[in-house]
Amino acid sequence: MRVLMISKACVAATYQVKLAEIARCPDVELHVVVPPYWREGRSRLWLERAHVRGYQMHVAPLALNGQFHLHFYPTLGRLMRQIAPDIVHIDEEPYNLATWQAMRLARRAGAQALFFTWQNLLRRYAWPFSALERYNYAQAAYAIAGNAEAEQVLRAKGYRGPVEVLPQFGVDPEIYRPAEGPATNDVLTIGYVGRLVPEKGVDLLLRAAAGLGGEWRLRIIGDGPERAALQGLAAELGLGERVEWVARVPFAQVPAEMARLDVLALPSRTRPNWKEQFGRVLVEAMSCEVPVIGSDSGEIPHVLGETGLVFPEGDAAALGRCLELVRDEPNRRGRWGRPGRQRVLERYTQAHVAQRTCAIYGRMREARQG
Repeated sequence: MRVLMISKACVAATYQVKLAEIARCPDVELHVVVPPYWREGRSRLWLERAHVRGYQMHVAPLALNGQFHLHFYPTLGRLMRQIAPDIVHIDEEPYNLATWQAMRLARRAGAQALFFTWQNLLRRYAWPFSALERYNYAQAAYAIAGNAEAEQVLRAKGYRGPVEVLPQFGVDPEIYRPAEGPATNDVLTIGYVGRLVPEKGVDLLLRAAAGLGGEWRLRIIGDGPERAALQGLAAELGLGERVEWVARVPFAQVPAEMARLDVLALPSRTRPNWKEQFGRVLVEAMSCEVPVIGSDSGEIPHVLGETGLVFPEGDAAALGRCLELVRDEPNRRGRWGRPGRQRVLERYTQAHVAQRTCAIYGRMREARQG
């Protein structure tokens, strides 16, 4: 079974682990098309080659690089003729031009195709994106939805094919692993890792921490347009040196930064055009046996299950009570941390995601054979 995956996300080495795991599946000959880089704002995310054994990577030029909805691969038709895939795995949203391009080429090549979606808000798109979406729904043999609400959106918008709810990528539990030895923090260390933007609710975390008694420290790792405003709020709340601002951490050091936390918070808040689609930092922290607190925005409660604390989004007092629970629990890693890691091992590792992806390929083949 020859599979051609098209994924701009896989320029990142950490995501290539899933590719290597898929390549280990019996009966799968994997080819992956990636661009030489992906433009994100003013920066370029250059292709890394860290986990490339077992499959063939094809680097192809990308037109309109950085345009999320409009980019496409000018040489994809030639590559598809050379590879002659049985299945084309399009790692893109169904309303994107790249998905439509690959779907048309797959049909021309006589290959089955599937797409991926994170979209968990029911949104109607203007032409031409609405037309691209309808075509891709009609042609796809399968869809992967990154969360349960994304499956509901697909059904509400008219997609009638089979769907599997599965995150786009998992985590590597050998990299995101618990800290060795006993805890070394002298005071409760609360962490946030991610973008500093309004929808992530960092202001809520600052307000909740301001009402938290006892000794504690808050480490905010990340950067974004809200940084100055959040620092101003921290000063206004009198938090002073209790808040540590870390703009950037080298990617290789992120797991160690996670593991040293006593609790990680993700206080996301829903916006008209966004709600939390997964919250990758949640499973990274859980894999490190770090207790996790999250709001009830989007997919967060489903990711945590019974292994974390969930509060109503926008409620600083409720978030504060969750922080108090963690602070007052001496066996916090035993109560929340170890069950969290076990949930990751059962559901969210790269190997698990890869195995379920291969099972989808198998079902597609069986459906075609009748």
